[in-house]
Amino acid sequence: MPPEIRNLTATAHALSASDRKAHYGHAGGVLWLTGLSASGKSSLAMALEQALMERGYSCYVLDGDNVRSGLNANLGFSPQDRSENIRRVSEVAALFADAGLICITAFISPYRADREQARLRCKQAFHEIHVAADLATCEARDPKGLYKKARAGEIREFTGISAPYEPPELPECVIDTASEPLAASLEKLIAYVLAVLPRKP
Repeated sequence: MPPEIRNLTATAHALSASDRKAHYGHAGGVLWLTGLSASGKSSLAMALEQALMERGYSCYVLDGDNVRSGLNANLGFSPQDRSENIRRVSEVAALFADAGLICITAFISPYRADREQARLRCKQAFHEIHVAADLATCEARDPKGLYKKARAGEIREFTGISAPYEPPELPECVIDTASEPLAASLEKLIAYVLAVLPRKP
């Protein structure tokens, strides 16, 4: 960090976490979906957002491709840029949770160390959710044609092909989208959220 950071003074909020929980009816949280490309993270995240809103939750999805077209448009896919991508996203997610909202993130986030740093930033609000479709299933789906391009050498540093994916070791929740339809995965994830982030009637 630049030395000028020493001249900054944090400004305290007038509202507490309890105030925000009373306002929204639930605590803030970060639901961190991680998994290979085409594992179903984005589809699951968007469906979860809709399902939770219908149940009275206040939430928002930060999706990998969406964020990379704006906030992180200047980042590539080197290991260093991937780490910076996750650093920025986790800082934003932590702000969402601090505001009392539920932030659903859908990022490959391939490195355990980066996800652990995200956990530290988001603190107790962080819930790591492994969208655990295997490589063969994801490559067979290939909805964007990315695996085909990666196999042909047209995409460098592609997770699962020419770049590593380090699966979570102790995630709070595992959703196996390879063995069940989206609707079944969604119901499991909704049940998890209702259990760990209950909403007052």
